[in-house]
Amino acid sequence: MTAATRYWHKLDDDRIQCDLCPRFCKLRDGQRGLCFVRACEGNEVVLTTYGRSSGFCVDPIEKKPLNHFLPGTPVLSFGTAGCNLTCKFCQNYDISKSREFDKLAEQASPEMIAAAAVQAGARSVAFTYNDPVIFLEYAVDVAKACHARDIKTVAVTAGYICPEPRVEFFNHMDAANVDLKCFTESFYEKLCTAQLGAVLDTLRYLKHETDVWFEITTLLIPGENDSDKELDELSSWIMDELGPDVPLHFSAFHPDWKMTDKPRTPPETLKRARDIAIGNGLNYVYMGNVHDKSGSSTYCPSCNTILIGRDWYELSDWNIRMGGNREGRCNNCGDLIAGVFDGPPGDWGRKRTPLRFKQV
Repeated sequence: MTAATRYWHKLDDDRIQCDLCPRFCKLRDGQRGLCFVRACEGNEVVLTTYGRSSGFCVDPIEKKPLNHFLPGTPVLSFGTAGCNLTCKFCQNYDISKSREFDKLAEQASPEMIAAAAVQAGARSVAFTYNDPVIFLEYAVDVAKACHARDIKTVAVTAGYICPEPRVEFFNHMDAANVDLKCFTESFYEKLCTAQLGAVLDTLRYLKHETDVWFEITTLLIPGENDSDKELDELSSWIMDELGPDVPLHFSAFHPDWKMTDKPRTPPETLKRARDIAIGNGLNYVYMGNVHDKSGSSTYCPSCNTILIGRDWYELSDWNIRMGGNREGRCNNCGDLIAGVFDGPPGDWGRKRTPLRFKQV
């Protein structure tokens, strides 16, 4: 199924330029952009995957990962196909690098997705598995249908998007996890064929111009982006530009796609990264893709009381009391805890429940 898109313009040489992301793909009729899903047809850019998905699943919100957004609740997750980055270390390459539309086994309208979220007891719907900015029009329509049913929306994204579409996209999101791949332009150019600066602009925008709750994830790859110097610069930038309360997740790499020659990330590397970031003033720093309760739990920045205990995606300790406007406060000292909380935590745990849509 195709749908007309926004954010493109005609060039003088009969080509059309896609203005969604900083790649600015220039297309002749019948050509596709690097993302593969936005194509030039009939002298306009269309989205070829509108209403189609690579599958639906109900996950714990902590898997996105989001540790400060409605903890313990289920989220209906789905993606489509394609991506506007070319990360050689992609952990979802079978979806994001797909050039075969038979990967898109499910068809669902925005209203069907919102209704399925309600029926599944999900508090939110996540656009994930591949980057939702490339299916902006579909994501926005799904978000509108979800908000009409009081279902929140979550974007799991690399943040590689131009300023104008960025405003529209995040205007319909309640929360986001942004992949900050590294903190050097050379890494982005060599391994993602992208630009670090555009991602940093998205992070600044989220912090200073929106009410979107967001967290950051950096996948640490041995020998590529895990030096003390880079970890210090990355966490110092977050502290200086975004403040101490934006949660940062350091996630362990496993060999995949075009980087099977690299070893898995040792837990010691994640701990070292976490220590550096905390030392630079960040209040909430987490270790991901490893089993480490202390590195996965949330602590009060003022008194160091454990606020939310986590064992993988299972919540244990809960020492947050509710304030007004979905605020959370430390039970021990009363300090305000950054995040979006709504009463006691959910009990979804680590369950993962695939969903199938009945085709008509």
